[in-house]
Amino acid sequence: MAEKLSDYSYKTPIAIRFSDIDAVGHVNNAIYLTYFEEGRLKYWNEAIHWDWSQNGVIVGRSEVNYLKPIMLRDEIICYVRTTRIGNSSFDIMHILVRVTEHGEEICTTGKTVCISYDYKQNKSVPIPQRERQTMIEFDKPGLILNTN
Repeated sequence: MAEKLSDYSYKTPIAIRFSDIDAVGHVNNAIYLTYFEEGRLKYWNEAIHWDWSQNGVIVGRSEVNYLKPIMLRDEIICYVRTTRIGNSSFDIMHILVRVTEHGEEICTTGKTVCISYDYKQNKSVPIPQRERQTMIEFDKPGLILNTN
């Protein structure tokens, strides 16, 4: 299914560093996961207000769909939203867009399976209720699956 930018309530600019560029002149494929990570962290801090003193988040799996290359001088934005919430895991979708004179052009999409994690116990734990509810309310309940 194609992602629609109108389904996203959160977006943040991403800076492209010279070191992100490969020998061919575009952003190296491995760097896209770093861009997703930057977008997710800002989303959790600014929109969800995740309480890191209680629980952390670890990555269980990441998927990247490379649609168009991103170049050094491109201005890019990362859109982020929660798409599924289980007991201890949840899915985050990302879209990287290039800003052009004609609007935003989707370059990359991706999904990350995230797991609520207690570092003291060294195990996954249920998603904290406040963070769960904030994700549901912020990211439009009708667009989130399995909200328990």
